Amino acid sequence: MTDSVARNSIDLPALSDLAPEWAARLLTATSEIALVVSRDGVIRQVSCSGSEVPIDGAESWVGRPWVDTVTIESRPQIELMLKESMGGYSTRRRQVNHPSKAGADIPVAYNAVRAEGGSIIAVGRDLRTISALQQRLIDTQQAMERDYWRLRHVETRYRLLFQLSTDAIIVVDAETMKIVDASGAAARFFDIATEKLIGKPFPFGIAADQTRAMEDLLASARTTGHAGDVRIRLSENRGETLASASCFRQENLALLLVRLSRYTTTGESTASARAKLLELVERAPDALVITDEQGDIRTANRAFLDLAQLSSEEQAKGRSLGNWVGRPGADLHVFLATLKKHSVVRIAASSVRGEHGSTSEIELSAVSLPDDDSPSIGFVMRDVGRRVGTAPHGARDLTKAVEELTTLVGRVSLPTLVRDTIDLVERHFIEAALQLTGDNRTTAAEVLGLSRQTLYVKLRRHGLSGGDPDAEAS
Repeated sequence: MTDSVARNSIDLPALSDLAPEWAARLLTATSEIALVVSRDGVIRQVSCSGSEVPIDGAESWVGRPWVDTVTIESRPQIELMLKESMGGYSTRRRQVNHPSKAGADIPVAYNAVRAEGGSIIAVGRDLRTISALQQRLIDTQQAMERDYWRLRHVETRYRLLFQLSTDAIIVVDAETMKIVDASGAAARFFDIATEKLIGKPFPFGIAADQTRAMEDLLASARTTGHAGDVRIRLSENRGETLASASCFRQENLALLLVRLSRYTTTGESTASARAKLLELVERAPDALVITDEQGDIRTANRAFLDLAQLSSEEQAKGRSLGNWVGRPGADLHVFLATLKKHSVVRIAASSVRGEHGSTSEIELSAVSLPDDDSPSIGFVMRDVGRRVGTAPHGARDLTKAVEELTTLVGRVSLPTLVRDTIDLVERHFIEAALQLTGDNRTTAAEVLGLSRQTLYVKLRRHGLSGGDPDAEAS
């Protein structure tokens, strides 16, 4: 037995007798990289596990100082390991970062020990996999945190809407038929505290002969997902209600959301009356358009789509009303300026241009609909192209004046007649622009396509000027 042990001791040389290079290769088997470093800190050999080099450029480290292969902030760690190992101590594991051509630094944890002959063997463990896992853990934690706060915000909005609803809303467990949640309006509806309402069996507060109708409503909601308004009489002579129900799932529970609203004395709910009003507006023969403050269309009825030769409301939404009404960039600007000043425009003459070239004369009225969050403007347009009648009053006056000038033919030269006619027409249109803009001369100049200075010159020439031009600028 003793001879056997002796023979084994002779055949297996001690690790201390191995050359540093062979020791580095041996240590590489249990690590990703092993370095043989001279006592002055220069790398003499690099050994990497596997057939591929795990660190970019590691094969070029031979002959370079170890501190030059790491990032600047990692150099103190390398210097400390060299100092400790030269003192005969095995260094504790320290992480350093090697720069990479791929961009991100490569983290490696090294241990260093002094070998025979004064060389230093440094064994490193690649931490990229651990770093990737840590980063994934951080990303997952952040994603969970974002989801948590998103759910909190959704729950807050749900609770706010739930409590602010004017209708009584009750959430019922579809299996046990017990109330699991109720809005403040439901508590007021049944004249009972919310916490006392939760847990009670449903139907609750319904007249005895109406229980079957409510159960049928809930059964229909479970089958089809939603059941419409059903007229239900409440207990204790508290009147009638319109009940509707919807079925939804939350995790493994099937829940019923029951909405109860007061039944009006006329038998018609407010929602139904508003629906009829909207239907009336949609079918009205006069065009009706609602825009924002800049004149961009939000909604339009069928009559306007017919005037503008559009096939659907989507073709008009988001586009400026000026694309079809009045002269491009002129009439709509005047209407918006007047609305801003007076909040209303009454029976202004204009026209609508269709997408396919048709033109319709219209009478336009508009009103501003103030709102703190989203102000709107309502335009009502009536097609007057087929109206039986004579020319407008202003046109008749202009025609009569031109006819009077015609009687001067033969007594006044043609250039003089032309000049007088031009002055007459110019005066007529300036007066029309001033009337359209409520005597706002700045806006009138924009409508006529003139500068303010040119308009004031023409006003003085035609005897229409009055007041200080600078005062009118505002």
